[in-house]
Amino acid sequence: MTSLDKKTRGRTSHGRLRALDVYLVHQERELLVRSEGDWARAAFVDVGFGEHPWTTLDSAEAFRALHPGLPVVGVELEAPRVETAQAHADALTSFRQGGFDLPLVPGERVRLIRAMNLLRGYRPEDVPGIHQTLGAPLLEGGLLVEGSTDTPGAVLVAHLLRRVPEGLSREALLFHTDFSRGFAPVLFRDWLPRDFRRRVKPGEPIHTFFADWTAAWQEAREAGHGEPPEAFRHSVLRLASRVEGLVTDVWLLDNGYLLWKPPGGVFR
Repeated sequence: MTSLDKKTRGRTSHGRLRALDVYLVHQERELLVRSEGDWARAAFVDVGFGEHPWTTLDSAEAFRALHPGLPVVGVELEAPRVETAQAHADALTSFRQGGFDLPLVPGERVRLIRAMNLLRGYRPEDVPGIHQTLGAPLLEGGLLVEGSTDTPGAVLVAHLLRRVPEGLSREALLFHTDFSRGFAPVLFRDWLPRDFRRRVKPGEPIHTFFADWTAAWQEAREAGHGEPPEAFRHSVLRLASRVEGLVTDVWLLDNGYLLWKPPGGVFR
């Protein structure tokens, strides 16, 4: 554990991160099924699973539909939570006490790390160091996902950080809504990752992004696309003509995902 580790409320429920699981199963299939060499036993690590390991178990079920032998490690700072989770441990699923400096056993390999709803109480300037600490065990090509959701998991924004030869690349920002709260770009502002949440103000790149998206959304509505799913789809397609790096894959748009890969990586 590090001096930056803090206790969390830890309250979560089944399904809160289902949209993220669905995204990863669809878009990161190769990462999840890869099995040559060091990847043969490379694990998925879920950091900060909370009072009960429901989201860890949800993800284990989803990912093992692709890779039945996938090792899964749930990590929590508080010992009583880890003890409670042991009732769900098995040959492929373990629960360990620890923090950002992951409690891995010697020789253990990692393909995917998830740290959702953990950093909202941290200082923005702490985030890069936490990312580096979390992502250190990843195999080259592995992925760190860090961000926030609302309580039911209806709205999500996350960093996608990839292990590359040069280090940890800030590859993309992922946005998702299930439209249960309607849709407007402002819906995502309160759920931005910690290092962006207070930066939606003039002069900041994330402010420009939201201003452009809001203008595209208003144009889509004026063109008759008023229902939330259609307003979302057409706003993203319009936004793609103004912002470099938007992925306009049909599956993403049909399912409420916006994937933004700015050239050169996500700005700091």
